[in-house]
Amino acid sequence: MTRSTPSRPPAAPALSALLALLALTASAGCSTATEPAPRPSAVRNTALAPSASASTPTDAAWVQLMTPMNEKAVALLTLAADRATEPRVRAFATRLRGDQEAELGRLRPLLARMGLPRTDVHAGHAMPGMVTGSDLAAAEAAEGAAFDRLFLTRIRDHLRHSAQVSRSEITAGARADAKRLAAALVTAREAALTELEALPGATRALG
Repeated sequence: MTRSTPSRPPAAPALSALLALLALTASAGCSTATEPAPRPSAVRNTALAPSASASTPTDAAWVQLMTPMNEKAVALLTLAADRATEPRVRAFATRLRGDQEAELGRLRPLLARMGLPRTDVHAGHAMPGMVTGSDLAAAEAAEGAAFDRLFLTRIRDHLRHSAQVSRSEITAGARADAKRLAAALVTAREAALTELEALPGATRALG
């Protein structure tokens, strides 16, 4: 049975600090809940610091966003690997789930090295590209082609926005290991988006 996808809640007003930190052009988000956004000049000066292990609020904001983004995406990918109608969509979801879990194997240790909590500081906020509880509930209720359309739309948003955030980390971050991981994530997402757009039903689902 096909059910309508619930609308997303409005973005948290406090998100403006994170958007400024990561230099995003999209609207919506939430604050890092740890440090205020630095002045642009402060970010530039910190980025030029000689210590490769030094972290800025940009680095912290990126890893604290990317970790729950991947975790939530893995939950949707797990559903799609089992329930997608098209065999190629199921295979894509299975591969991408493995890739996103491997990224979590690098993101979580990075959180620990930076002394950041494993808790989701963005819980309850409508982050662009974040798979929400409502998305997962809608996916659980959807069947057949409706499920495939919902999955393709949500995972495309996840890939696009997480790539955008990671590009901002590459240009504005200071920590070398974070920037290397961000670059790897961008490359992986660009390849996944290319594959996704060629999947059966993608043209109709994505418009």
